[in-house]
Amino acid sequence: MEEMEHIREMFIDESLDLLQEMESALNQLKAAPENAEMLNLVFRAAHTIKGSAGLFGDDGYDAIVSFTHTVENVLAQVRSGERACDDDLILTLLDCRDHIESLIEQLNIDDASSSQELVQQGQGLLVQLAGSTVLPPLEQDTEDNTTLVQGVSGRVAVNAYWHISLRFGENVLRNGMDPLSFLRYLSSLGDIVELVSLFSLPGSTIMDPESCYLGLELQLDSDADQATLMSVFEFVADECQIHIIPPHSDLHEYVLLINDLEQESSELGSVLVRCGALTQDELAHVLDPPQPLNQLVLPVAEPKLLDSELSASNIPDNEPDLSSQAIAPKNISANVLEHKRQESRSLRVDAHKLDQLINLVGELVIAGANTSLLAKQNGDPELVESSAAVSLLVEEIRGLSLHLRMIPIDETFKRFHRVVREISRDLDKDIRLKIEGGETELDKGVVEKISDPLMHLVRNAIDHGIEAKEDRIGKGKPAAGTITLRAYYDSGSIVIEVCDDGGGIDPAKVRTKAIESELISAEQTLSEKEILRLILEAGLTTKTTVSDLSGRGVGMDVVKRNIEALQGSIEVESEVGEGSLLRLRLPLTLSIIDGFAVGVGASSYVIPLDAVIECIEYNEQHSKNGNYVNLRGEILPFINLRQQFKESHIDVKQRNIVVVQSGEQKAGFVVDQLQGELQTVIKPLSKIFSHLSGISGSTILGSGEVAMILDVPALIREAETRRSPCHVGCEEVVP
Repeated sequence: MEEMEHIREMFIDESLDLLQEMESALNQLKAAPENAEMLNLVFRAAHTIKGSAGLFGDDGYDAIVSFTHTVENVLAQVRSGERACDDDLILTLLDCRDHIESLIEQLNIDDASSSQELVQQGQGLLVQLAGSTVLPPLEQDTEDNTTLVQGVSGRVAVNAYWHISLRFGENVLRNGMDPLSFLRYLSSLGDIVELVSLFSLPGSTIMDPESCYLGLELQLDSDADQATLMSVFEFVADECQIHIIPPHSDLHEYVLLINDLEQESSELGSVLVRCGALTQDELAHVLDPPQPLNQLVLPVAEPKLLDSELSASNIPDNEPDLSSQAIAPKNISANVLEHKRQESRSLRVDAHKLDQLINLVGELVIAGANTSLLAKQNGDPELVESSAAVSLLVEEIRGLSLHLRMIPIDETFKRFHRVVREISRDLDKDIRLKIEGGETELDKGVVEKISDPLMHLVRNAIDHGIEAKEDRIGKGKPAAGTITLRAYYDSGSIVIEVCDDGGGIDPAKVRTKAIESELISAEQTLSEKEILRLILEAGLTTKTTVSDLSGRGVGMDVVKRNIEALQGSIEVESEVGEGSLLRLRLPLTLSIIDGFAVGVGASSYVIPLDAVIECIEYNEQHSKNGNYVNLRGEILPFINLRQQFKESHIDVKQRNIVVVQSGEQKAGFVVDQLQGELQTVIKPLSKIFSHLSGISGSTILGSGEVAMILDVPALIREAETRRSPCHVGCEEVVP
């Protein structure tokens, strides 16, 4: 029972991944409808979900099979050129993708009312899918093709069923495939009328109990086409012999079947007669054909057909189109083969197990730091050398472990194609989404938590930023607006930018609204950057009307709070008439970082190493000039950490200023001691310490001492607010 539940969970996880790939491919088809590779990807995703669901046989899975099969048929029409891949069809297919996701999620919910609602929703989508294209009945196809085949060779089998011949490869069982699962899936496509099993068992001395020696000859009564039946065996097509012969096929098909299989003709012929594929008279005709085989010109169905399609342009005008019964193979593209090879090198790992690994690596880092400290205190050179080697290996393990959690942000960005398209359609705006730096990798935990903030920023850019078409044309802008999602690395952090080329943010208007909302006083003096940051405060909106998207003054403060909860920061830039940019700066990971330890009073603090630029000497004269120093002509505000955290005074020969940077802002931290670099395992603080300012977490040093990790962006902002006006005669500091 537990094993079946595990299989169900795997099905759900893999299907949701496939649906994400399907949505991404459909979005690319929107821009390039002729992209056959993306169309094939959508088709394969739908087919794989349908095939996997068909292995279970429950009512909920049958609904998935039935609906996805219809979607697959429509995609087959597009692939064959019978139906155009226009915007309306892509939007309908995106809705179908959402419906399949709902059906899959419904598997874990026992709610009859919601199930009935899904059924009604699915019926409506099926009506939309039908469009103006109506497929001819299969019986008519069979009759027409029978006539064509008769015209070619003159002898057609009376067998009215599909004949499927299977010879499973020896490694099928080792690769996790159950032959019975294929029979169950075929049963979902029709009725198995006859089945004859064959066994090619070797001698007992060489027989391997893990090998498969099974062959099947079966008759199937089904309305499915050959491509659908062939796709059932997608996962074993490379290692099995598969022949599918349509109803009323020319007897030449059976000649080729017998010639292709390594079996005595008379023996295999008797099996074909026993299962009803041939009559005795037809078998005699097959074994003793009245004309040379090289005079027969029927196309032959090959087993590897999932990723191939028959192009109408490849069929001569004087040849009959037999694509519905026998599909000529084409070479599978190199991209598809590479994709399949890549899949074979991938391994799905439970996220919880990965989290446990990261936690253990964190403990290993702490233990390694303790060992290194003890080795140095002991003074034994050999022990120090051995400890250094272990530390190096621990650092490599840490890097590899953290890399396992890193995923490209591209998939998160691509989800917004649809958001932009649907909202811009509702608002009657023409907006394009541009993605840059999608290959940038970020910790999976961070990616999951920034999806909602990004959603709000994109919706705001659509509603607030991009003007109506008429307004843009009147300003001399292109009618179509552009929203850009950009990601890149900077100073050990990842930066995500949401840009638009809309009307921008008017600082004067923001200031007026802020005064009306009592966020600031009329006498208060603020820079333009500080005014723009006011849009991140709760209750402030420049929207004059309330809509479903915005206008209530809530949302941006939630974005700010969520980003800061991830130890990140948010910056706002805008130019009236040109557009706006919101920049999110986030740490690459939330678990283990490289740090720089400093002593403040009797305590130790850790600064993220990526934020540290340099260290300079500090003297008391600097405090007399205000909380700033002149660093080679640059005004650098600083914070005395001993005063900031109320640490006790200790006598030291020389204090230092650690210069740090977050984005474009710099500041200095006055510390008592420089203790050096170390690997830091971030331990989150309890909620009772959430009010602490300037602290982002804690860590355990090699000595067992607990050290606080500094929140660099927050401390830099505080240093900026304390910054005194610069005096012309201030002393310049040159390190």
